[in-house]
Amino acid sequence: MKKLAFAALVMFGAVGTVYAAGDAAAGKTKSASCAACHNTDGNSMVPTFPKLAGQHASYTARQLADFKSGDRQDPTMNGMAAPLSEQDMADLAAYFASQTPAIGSAADEAKAARGKTLYQAGDKEKGISACMACHGPSGAGNPGAQFPSIKGQHSTYTIKALKDFRSGVRTTDPQKMMQDIAAKMSDADIEAAAEYIAGLH
Repeated sequence: MKKLAFAALVMFGAVGTVYAAGDAAAGKTKSASCAACHNTDGNSMVPTFPKLAGQHASYTARQLADFKSGDRQDPTMNGMAAPLSEQDMADLAAYFASQTPAIGSAADEAKAARGKTLYQAGDKEKGISACMACHGPSGAGNPGAQFPSIKGQHSTYTIKALKDFRSGVRTTDPQKMMQDIAAKMSDADIEAAAEYIAGLH
C-alpha cells in the first residue's frame, strides 16, 4: 500500500502542474451557471450534487477536464464542461477552493460507526485499504497527490461515486486505485463509509 501511495504521489505531483493558475475572482463570476446545482459558494444543498467548496483546485480542474473530454461521463456535467477553456476551468477551481466547506453530519450513527472502522483501518479480510491512507484522518485529502478532500461530503453523492467506481462507470481514477478498492466493498460497506465521511470535518 505504501508503495502504491508513493507511486501515485509521484505521478499526481507531475499531473498537478499541467493546469493554468486560476483567478478566484474571475471564477466567482463564471460560477453563476454552477449555482443551480452546487449553490453559489459550492456548498450544494442537494445530496445528489457534490459539495465543491474547499476542494483542491487541481482536483476540480482535472474533473472538469475529464468531463470536457468525455473521459468521465455525466449527462449534465459533460454539457456544462464542453464550452469551458482551460483558463475557465482553472478559474472555477480556484473559486471553489477558496470557499469554506459546510460541516456535514452523519444521518445514521450505526452505519457511521462501521464506517469509522473502514475509514481508519480498512478491512483486512476483504482487502479493503483504509480510506485515511490517501484522504487523511480528517478527510482533507492531499492536493499534491491530487487525492480529493472528501470531508463532509453528502453521503448520497459518496455512495454514488463509490458504486460508479465499483461498476466501472467511473474509470478516471489513476492506476484504478478507487476501482480496485470499491470492487471489494459491499453495498453495506459503501453506505457505512459514506455516512462516516459525511460527518468528517
